[in-house]
Amino acid sequence: MSPLETLRRMNRIAGWPLLLATFLARLPVSMTLIGLLTLVTSTTGSVAAAGLVSGAFALGETVGGPVIARFADRHGQRVPVLAAAVLDTALIALLVAAVTTGAPLPALVALAAVGGLCMPQVGPMARTRWVVLIRKGADRGAERERSVSAAMSVEGVLDEASFVLGPALVGLLTLTLSPSASVLGAAVLIGVFGAVFALHPTATAGSAPVRGAAGRIARPALLLLAVPMFCQGLFFGGMSTGVTAFADNAGHGDLSGLMYAVMGSSSAVAGLMMASLPVGFSLTARTRVAAGGLALLTLPLYLDHGPATLAVTIFVLGVAIGPHLVSLFGLIERAAPPSRLSQSMAIILSSLILGQSLGSMASGALADSYGHQGAFALATAGGVISFAVTTLILRGRWYERGTKGPEAPVTKDTGVTAI
Repeated sequence: MSPLETLRRMNRIAGWPLLLATFLARLPVSMTLIGLLTLVTSTTGSVAAAGLVSGAFALGETVGGPVIARFADRHGQRVPVLAAAVLDTALIALLVAAVTTGAPLPALVALAAVGGLCMPQVGPMARTRWVVLIRKGADRGAERERSVSAAMSVEGVLDEASFVLGPALVGLLTLTLSPSASVLGAAVLIGVFGAVFALHPTATAGSAPVRGAAGRIARPALLLLAVPMFCQGLFFGGMSTGVTAFADNAGHGDLSGLMYAVMGSSSAVAGLMMASLPVGFSLTARTRVAAGGLALLTLPLYLDHGPATLAVTIFVLGVAIGPHLVSLFGLIERAAPPSRLSQSMAIILSSLILGQSLGSMASGALADSYGHQGAFALATAGGVISFAVTTLILRGRWYERGTKGPEAPVTKDTGVTAI
């Protein structure tokens, strides 16, 4: 299945409007973090204060995302997502007003944490929506498996694109208008397209709670996936900081965003190609190969580079990122209880956000002490740890359809071919 055929398959399932709404509604995730860093730094003159405010927003999102997703699983996506989108729009606008009027730092941190807490997690809920639509569709067996793989591939591409285009949009709004405009722009996108996503006819209905092990979310097969996803976040944090530090030291600071976007482009294409892999190439095997690629393909980063050769190295490295994310989300879909799929997706995605936040903080200190290669070392560590965990701990039988994972049986057979 070519990338174009993958997109056509998704269009057949639900249409382009849903894809567009989910993309525009998730742009604010990256826009808000970068925008707050820029706004608070320019207003207070303190990078440390900006880091605290942005970090508080990210930590709030890490906690609040699974809670909102749990309400969506229980009561349907429409009301929780709509309420969160409207409330978060108001909270972010209030935060911008507080920053520009010189409110004390503790108040800014508290407002940022509450704003992050209410950020609707469109990515996990969109993935859940695709899975539900596919399960209700006509596809069966291997065809259904390919449709699920296509959905995870496209969603991974949308995540990548949002993390690349979000900061670029912040930069454009900051240069043409003001730092406040970039954060308020994110708030508008949340309010408008979060509501569009919530009210779209494909919004999933709620489901009654399932008692016993079949409805338990604390199952090792699921929670272990938080480790490689956290490592992917560390990887992103190390790479973004390392690329920025390299560009600044080379006197090409204006190229850092473009160089990072190069990695996102190859990652997006590789992620779309995952839907063309044979069903017999198991998700656990794909995850191990991709994690190994994350580690190995970072090694050329430590050679002497100019901007052009580093861009080529980063482009090649991106080939491992998309498959790693797509495979992990495929495993989440296999391991999660059907009645709590959105919450499961949100919990594991929160570990990526947390890893990226902590990785950005740690890699900044490493870059100050050891240069851009110090930040790249954190990206390498993320790939190595992910490979070790997926190779030594994850077991393919945990993610087979209709079989029992450790301490938590998967009791609902959806007709998809086992790994």
